[in-house]
Amino acid sequence: MLGDSLSAGYGIKPAQGWVALLEKRLREQGYEYRVVNASISGETSGGGLQRLPRALELHQPAVVIVELGANDGLRGLSVPLTRDNLTKIVAEAKKTGAQVLLVGMQLPPNYGPRYTNDFMRMFRDIASASSVGLVPFLLESVALKSELMQEDGLHPTAAAQPALLETVWPHLKPMLKKR
Repeated sequence: MLGDSLSAGYGIKPAQGWVALLEKRLREQGYEYRVVNASISGETSGGGLQRLPRALELHQPAVVIVELGANDGLRGLSVPLTRDNLTKIVAEAKKTGAQVLLVGMQLPPNYGPRYTNDFMRMFRDIASASSVGLVPFLLESVALKSELMQEDGLHPTAAAQPALLETVWPHLKPMLKKR
């Protein structure tokens, strides 16, 4: 799991986060995968790209879930730069033989329609061009429910974490093999 605060469990106990819940589900359903959560709050696609080679070498993953880009968008970074970084992350992970699941994000409308549309479309375009799985929008079922978001309006609460897992699971499950 290569992600940012949404996967690192910002503002909640790590055991409550959707990535920890994923590990529990895998165990309960007989999948013998070990989940390594290499997510860091505040991480950008550029930071993830820098950290990726070491993580791939150290853990030799069968599946890589990439949940990055939100901080690039919130900082107003260039969509082509973010696209390039994410494309390189996907390519590097695939080179090792790992399957890749890209997790998309959407931005608040105050960034303007052109930027927000380009940003949202970027994830679909990368997934299509790279032939990898895509979760269109991680926060799809929680973003507009204030009771499931922390006071900052950006990070889901502990109560929202099962919904995040349910958003990812149907896209991830077909990639998994029982050993």
